[in-house]
Amino acid sequence: MPTIETRRVVITGMGAISPQGVGARALWHGLSEGRCAIGPLRHKDGEVLRVKIAAQVPESFDPATGIDERTLPLLDRTSEFALHAAREAIAHSGIDFTRDGLGQRTAVIVGTGVGGETTQDEQSRRLYAEKASRTHPLTIVRLMTNASASQISIAYGLRGATYAVASACASANHAIIQAAQMIRFGMADVAVTGGTEACLSYGALRAWEAMRVLSDDTCRPFSANRRGLVLGEGAAIFVLESLEHARARGATILAELAGSGMSADASDIVMPSADGAASAMRQALAEAELNPEDVDYINAHGTGTQANDSTETRAIRLAFGAHADKLAVSSTKSMHGHALGASGALELVAAIGALRESVVPPTANLDKPDPACDLDYVPNVAREMKVRAVLSNSFAFGGLNAVLALKRAP
Repeated sequence: MPTIETRRVVITGMGAISPQGVGARALWHGLSEGRCAIGPLRHKDGEVLRVKIAAQVPESFDPATGIDERTLPLLDRTSEFALHAAREAIAHSGIDFTRDGLGQRTAVIVGTGVGGETTQDEQSRRLYAEKASRTHPLTIVRLMTNASASQISIAYGLRGATYAVASACASANHAIIQAAQMIRFGMADVAVTGGTEACLSYGALRAWEAMRVLSDDTCRPFSANRRGLVLGEGAAIFVLESLEHARARGATILAELAGSGMSADASDIVMPSADGAASAMRQALAEAELNPEDVDYINAHGTGTQANDSTETRAIRLAFGAHADKLAVSSTKSMHGHALGASGALELVAAIGALRESVVPPTANLDKPDPACDLDYVPNVAREMKVRAVLSNSFAFGGLNAVLALKRAP
């Protein structure tokens, strides 16, 4: 068979809206300082909800800033987050999509687990609780899963492949992998990609309460006294380019997206499999041409549930063998919460920060060792250390696994 030439993929811009604040720098600073952004839930129905905590974007965030007043009525909170993060990422990259028809060769692929959940919840309340005879006329364009990707495409005139990826908590990593593959195989020169989520609606909170996996105090990944996950929200968006394209325009390269791995457990809809997660990590190492001992840090999925954290620990040992004991592993969900389809994107900001600044963000709130979680989880305080390569794990309900492998900028 003919050999397929592939291109190297690099990251040249990033932007974020998160519980740590507005901007990718705010997110990284909060994580590298070990600051937990989990706090009391702000919700109009908070008094009747059992869940009392969440990781929420600060109230100071103004969705109207920088967005055309004609566009705002079309946006669910999910799309507001995505547009703000995209604007920062594109400005950070210094790219000009109007030059040389670049917009035609730019893809937009955005992951989201639930899409326009706030809109869905509000309009359902109107229909069923308030007995309204119709919904708002913009309901569909706000809640459709592809709205965030489409709004970014429209805002910047990007005419390449544009779509959403929805795979629960692996959505962002799956979207980023799809974007990288389009560039790697010559289907695009540039991609705007990442994840966004605004899932803290009354209906969604009630549904998560019913699953009995939510913590009632804080998020303690890998700690023996962990009590469950804490829901979060936000977005992180990135500009990816082929290495050749980035160098030709003199771009600053943040990191190389060197490889990825995807797998399905094919076993249980909610219980994770160590074998499935390990398979995705092995694939990412192989595509990135990394040996296990080349990796210094893993940004873990680390939700803070009993099953996830012990299973991920076993998966890391399966994938890395003896080198597992030399890895720094941390879960930044302990500080920004579990933003479902946006989590992998928020965590990619952390992975890039670790590579660029030689600082591994900690696992906050880890105060009691668990024999079933016996790796080096960088407890509570960030660690200065050389970081040559990073894996970033995202594992989802449905048994879906997506892993990113990053190297230092070439």
